[in-house]
Formats: sequence, C-alpha cells, structure tokens
Amino acid sequence: MAYILNSRGTFLQDPESGEVTASRLPGGYKLDVHNWLEGYPVPGNDQDFVEVRFKNTRKAFYVNVNRIPLNKGDIVAVESSPGHDIGIVSLTGELARRKLLKGSNREAPGELRRLYRKAKQGDVDKWYSALELEQPTMLRARQISQSLKLEMKITDVEYQGDKTKAIFYYISDSRVDFRELIKLYADEFKIRIEMKQIGARQEAGRIGGIGSCGRELCCSTWMSHFVSVSTSAARYQEVSLNPQKLAGQCGKLKCCLNYELKCYLEAQQNFPPTSLPLQTEQGDAYHRKTDVFRRVMWYSFEKESEAAVLIPLDVAKVEEIIEMNKKGIKVKQLDAMAQPAETEPEIGYQNAVGEDSISRFEEQRKKKKKQGRFDSSRGGNRPKNPNRNPGVQTQGGNTQGGNRSGGNKPDGGRPGNNRSGGPGNPAHNPRRFDSRNPGRSQGRPGQPGRPGQQGPPDKKE
Repeated sequence: MAYILNSRGTFLQDPESGEVTASRLPGGYKLDVHNWLEGYPVPGNDQDFVEVRFKNTRKAFYVNVNRIPLNKGDIVAVESSPGHDIGIVSLTGELARRKLLKGSNREAPGELRRLYRKAKQGDVDKWYSALELEQPTMLRARQISQSLKLEMKITDVEYQGDKTKAIFYYISDSRVDFRELIKLYADEFKIRIEMKQIGARQEAGRIGGIGSCGRELCCSTWMSHFVSVSTSAARYQEVSLNPQKLAGQCGKLKCCLNYELKCYLEAQQNFPPTSLPLQTEQGDAYHRKTDVFRRVMWYSFEKESEAAVLIPLDVAKVEEIIEMNKKGIKVKQLDAMAQPAETEPEIGYQNAVGEDSISRFEEQRKKKKKQGRFDSSRGGNRPKNPNRNPGVQTQGGNTQGGNRSGGNKPDGGRPGNNRSGGPGNPAHNPRRFDSRNPGRSQGRPGQPGRPGQQGPPDKKE
C-alpha cells in the first residue's frame, strides 16, 4: 500500500488496482472521533445516519437512504447544491445518531441531504484533479481581493467534488461588499462562487498547530462548538491577567479557560469577599491572592507593593476576623493567626545518577597508585643521608652517580653487590628497599648475607 497525504487527510492506494481508500488510523485528520459503540449490538438500523467529513473541520450528516453498508474511511458521493460532492465517512451507527441530536445539530431527518453511493474510480480521479486547483486558486483570489482594496483576507478555498463550485473562506472585522469580487472570481475561475465568513477561532482550527501546553489545538482535534470566553474566567481562577499568556494562536482568549471554571465557581461559593480589608492594630491588611482548593487567602499590609510580606490565612480565620471587625474589634497581631506552613514530604528515592562523577575513574587510579607505594615504616620515605656515597645502589641493581665500572667497587663489580662498604661504614645503608619484593630488605644489620642475597622479611612492630 502506498500512502497519499493531501488536504483531506491520509489515504491508502493499492499499487495493483489503483483503488484509493482513506486511512482508518486515529488522528489522521482533524476532529477525529472514536466510535466507542462499534461492535456492540444496538436496536434498530444503525446505518440510517452517517457523518461525512470534507476539508479540514467541515462535517455534515447525511441519510443513508439506500442502506449501503459503510465503514469509517469509505469515500462516498453525497448530495450537494448544485451537483454532488465527494466526502469521507467519519462516523456511522448509533453514535452518529446521538451526535446528530446533540447540541446545535438538531435537524429533522427530512431536512438532511442524501448519501448516493460509494465513490467510483472516475469520481475519485475528478475529485483529485479538483484538489490540485485549491492552492493556486487561493493565491490568485488573494491578489484579486487586494487589487480591489477590500478589508478582508482569503484564508482557504475548498472545491466541490464535481468541480462545479468552490467555497471561499474569508475573515473580516467589518461588513464587506464583495459583489464586484464575486463577478471577478466567476470570470477568472469559471465556477460557481460561495463566500463564507469565519472567525479567528475557526481559522486556527482549520490551519491547526501546537498549543502552549504542548498538545494539538483543541479546535482542530475535538472542539466543534465555540463558547465565548471572558477575562472573568481567568480572574475567578486566580490566573495572571497577562494578554500574551491568556491568548491562543487565534489571538483570542484560550478556550481552555472555560474547562475548569465551574469547579472554581463551586469551590468559591462560601469564600468571604476579597474587597473587605482586615482591620488590625498594626493597620489594614489587604487581600493579595487566593488558593481556592487549599482554602488559603494571602493578605499584606501594603496594598500594591510587590515586595510586601504575605500572610496566609485560612478561610475560616478570615471570616472570624471580618465578624470581629463588624463588632468594632481589631485583631492585635495578624501573624499569630497565620496558617502554618506545610512541610513538603521527603521523596523516598536516591539519585543514583548524581552519585556518578566524571572523575570517578581517576580517583580509582590514584588509590591504586597509593596502594603500590611502600609505607614510611619500611624506609620508603626516609630522608636522604648526607653521608651517603653517591655511588650507592638503586632499585634493579644499578648505581646512581659515580663511576659505573666494576674496578672502583670493592667486590669487583659483581651484579647485586654494589655496596660501598661494610656494615661499619657510615655511608652504608643497612635497610635498602627491593622493588621486586617490598617485604624484604638487603643487608640487615647483624645478618649480613652473601652479596646480592635478600634477608628475611621485616617484623611488624
């Protein structure tokens, strides 16, 4: 199967037969609906009403008069005025009937248009050729409207499936006289023209995008009816009245401000009025903010200062203080009635990642080097003897300084016996370290072995 992506969604094309069907994967188009009643037996005929989708967010309900068995994603031919249109089935069965009777879609079944048949290959080819004309038509339509200096913006163009009509979607803040514009469009494109005005929210839904929450826009995924949003919704929810944060991609207030508004209004029913200051002996305390669900209100003695000290008070305490003020009694200290600060519980986990250090391998190498060294008790770190002969033996039997020839040594230069004197000689070092065996030393006092012979190991003191 080959995937085809266009303005109507994702399609699958059979390479052998060339048949094209719409993808049934969820999220392949805007305003996708999951049919949670699919597969369950329902009373009556579940093929009476069918929801058909067109370009972007445009959908419509049709009557399946011929009782054709349909599935989600089938390309069908439906009744239009004039001619017929090509659409894709988005919902069938009992859920389509329930959605038809919900909200503003309450239309009499006799007023719904009919669904003719499944689209044939000739219908699909003609429909595809009409889709290729939408983009250049929109660009040319914008040029014509700008030449007439009309205060409007052409946002989208949608061709009918039989290429006899096109819908031009536009945005305008004022009333526009586009009678001359329609004549120019008809002469230019040779089709029937229909002008449809949409708002900023509908335009954002048709274009789509990602919101500040990181998810797709609600108006392009599931929201089909727009409710007016006011700044009071943000004020009830204690949201900062920042226009840049409250506005969506459409430039209007975000629709999600209405989602939790009822919960906040219900929780604030028993809250005291915030306009009343609390009278204390220290002065009047003014309301600054409220945590609705924790039922905590913050007050400060400075009304508009941002650096003021906020005092948290429980709602019951605030009501008690207001009742005392009505009787003419002032509170002595407001801090004494403050809500105790809640201590955050400790998180019961260990940050194993933070324990790993970049230099942890270097520290292990340093420890190994220290372990390989001899300790000071075995003469490893003894200070240098000023009376020591410069020709004394070093590790490995070599001499350090002096003449290396054996003729200058009393033993004739035999290996391993490069001493500069006997035990009585002050230049003689009786405790010489052997790198091959750190536990043994050469020439211990009182036990002079043969030249080059190692003595017994030292006893630990």
